[in-house]
Amino acid sequence: MGQAGQQGRSSRSNNLVVPQANAALQQLKYEAAQELGVTIPQDGYYGNYTSRETGSLGGYITKRLVQLAEQQLSGRS
Repeated sequence: MGQAGQQGRSSRSNNLVVPQANAALQQLKYEAAQELGVTIPQDGYYGNYTSRETGSLGGYITKRLVQLAEQQLSGRS
C-alpha cells in the first residue's frame, strides 16, 4: 500500500510484530496521555505538538512496556 493508500491514517514505518496487540497498545497510549495531560489528536497528526509533549508520551509508554515485560518475564523464572 503506497502513500496514497494511507491517507486518513497516520503513516508510520514501525509495524507491529504482533498485530493483535494493537488494541492494548492504543489503550496504553490513551491512559499514558491522560496521566500526562496530553490530548491525543483525533486525526493522528502530532505536528502541532511540541517535541516535549510527544517525547514524554513516548517515554512514558516505553517505561510502561518495559515494566509489563519485566513482570511477565519474572513470572517465567
